[in-house]
Amino acid sequence: MEWKNIYRGMLMGASDVIPGVSGGTIALVLGIYDQLILSVNGLFTKEWRRHLGFLVPLGIGVVAAILLLAQAIEWLFEHQPGPTQFAFLGLIIGVLPYLFNKAEAKVTFKTYHYILLVIGVLLAASLGFLNGDERFIIAEITPAIYGYLMLSGFIASTAMILPGISGSLVLIIIGAYGTIINAVNEMKLDILIVVAIGIAFGIITMSKVIKFFLTHYTYATYAVVIGLVIGSIYVIYPGLPIDLTGWLLSGLTFLLGLAVAYMLGQMEFKETITTDTSSIK
Repeated sequence: MEWKNIYRGMLMGASDVIPGVSGGTIALVLGIYDQLILSVNGLFTKEWRRHLGFLVPLGIGVVAAILLLAQAIEWLFEHQPGPTQFAFLGLIIGVLPYLFNKAEAKVTFKTYHYILLVIGVLLAASLGFLNGDERFIIAEITPAIYGYLMLSGFIASTAMILPGISGSLVLIIIGAYGTIINAVNEMKLDILIVVAIGIAFGIITMSKVIKFFLTHYTYATYAVVIGLVIGSIYVIYPGLPIDLTGWLLSGLTFLLGLAVAYMLGQMEFKETITTDTSSIK
């Protein structure tokens, strides 16, 4: 078991609660995105035990963060939204140099790669124009609502595993975010189990899709991923602070986010043998 994945999972889980922030992006910051995709697909191979050793601690961290940090993150976004969002902006911008280097963009990117990158930017940024009510909570849970919540978990998880696409934001857009966060805070196990089933199927499905494209269209996939990450900046950007205190706090948290992205990258890239996409099986 890779128990250090618990803290990685907690970082991913904390980000998944926040509208606009993608757990897939945090996996990129941590340098484990390729291994995550490899391990999810590896559950259905003869080496499933080894991949389970990677995923179980990661899953424990994700669940722990969602259960323990949901209220704290809600408080931060309610009372200090600007500085909190600037911290995540720093994290996201901090991972971009790594992505360009990993994609060897200066050497490998052609005109069509940059077109794909722009498409990724527009796709992620367009989510910022879609409205939803994060406070809406479904009062009466019927069998049809259970099905809807399972489907919501499926859709959101396919977004969660994509860097730059926020699963929480998708849940807001489709009207399920408030109900699910309320279920987390109130420990409504029936709702949580149904949503978890949808999330599991979504992650498995999307990881297979991503694996296919990483294997057969490696640099084109990186171009889209980079575009999605860049586009998510628009979704998270809260606007300029309105007073000196806001400027100072937001500037500090932004720099902190950049520093954390750099330090995590340095630490993880030294400890983790990054799986080359051509070796994904």
